[in-house]
Amino acid sequence: MLAAAEAVAIGYGGVSVVSRACGLSRVTITKGISELAAAPLPEDRIRRPGGGRKSLAVRDPKLLGLLESLVEPLTRGDPESPLRWTCKSTRTLARELTRRKHRISHEKVAQLLRGLEYSLQGNRKTEEGEDHPARDAQFRHINKEVRLALAEGRPVISADTKKKELVGNFENKGRQWRRKKTAEHVGGHDFPGPEVPRAYPYGIYDLGQNTGFVNVGTDHDTATFAVASIRGWWRHEGRRLYPGAARLLITADGGGSNGYRLRLWKWELQRLADQTGLSIAVCHFPPGTSKWNKVEHRLFSFISSNWRGEPLRDYQTIVSLIAGTTTAKGLKVTCRLDRRKYRVGRKITDEEMATVNITPLRFHGEWNYVIHSHKL
Repeated sequence: MLAAAEAVAIGYGGVSVVSRACGLSRVTITKGISELAAAPLPEDRIRRPGGGRKSLAVRDPKLLGLLESLVEPLTRGDPESPLRWTCKSTRTLARELTRRKHRISHEKVAQLLRGLEYSLQGNRKTEEGEDHPARDAQFRHINKEVRLALAEGRPVISADTKKKELVGNFENKGRQWRRKKTAEHVGGHDFPGPEVPRAYPYGIYDLGQNTGFVNVGTDHDTATFAVASIRGWWRHEGRRLYPGAARLLITADGGGSNGYRLRLWKWELQRLADQTGLSIAVCHFPPGTSKWNKVEHRLFSFISSNWRGEPLRDYQTIVSLIAGTTTAKGLKVTCRLDRRKYRVGRKITDEEMATVNITPLRFHGEWNYVIHSHKL
């Protein structure tokens, strides 16, 4: 086009002059003159519409449909396809498409997948069963009870057991900054037998104080252990922080060692109420909503983040890592090791259950109840 512009500036005979001067053919210069006379291209284009090599999807119309059928998670692709149960990497997909006479590179496969709004994604832990009809109403009830208790200065704790951890030189998920080639070396297999010790961290998160208390058990995660952990929090922190408290509110999951169906949980809470003189109100989260419990994302998530990539080689390591957990909003965590034995299979008889001074609330009394001290 530069040569064409010079030819136009020269006028008659300019094409021949420029052709001899720069070596371009007269045909090329003539085409350039035609392009100069045409309407200018939009700013975002370098060719006229339709110019250049056609895209692979245009030249091979069946390609996108075939590619999507291979990766679509609902159909799992062709039942006869060798990709049905294999890792669908871009290289594997490119080989399969080439085998079906659609030659393509793995880079182009990745580009096409992004164009089809696919991306690399992991699993998300969200499915926990069907929603209970009273799910939202129970959330509103818990929110009302917690707000009222905090406004009156009463203690409110969120309690639950964190996932049990293997104690030893085992891999711990996550990564941390280290100098190159200095990664921690851990065992190649995570198939421990019953002789390998476990840790059972039971967490109590104080909503009013933004503090955490974790009791790391070494035996079994039972209802007795759960209430012993709450008792430990009250003795070490609660009674100092709330010297005049007459009532304690606990928000807990609906299952596990603090499940609403467990007689042992309520019987042990009665013992705690008698020992402390407190009335203990409990609000359980509906089935399938354990991740909404404050202790999960206000305490446990930060513990997991703090010890990521760090092998939990012994109990002291676990206690130190938990106690070292902090957040930008000032979370402080106390941790202690509990080496006591907790018997499994403890059954509460009807006679023992009759001694529990429990008052179910009118709204879902199985989830919301108050256990009163016999001293009152």
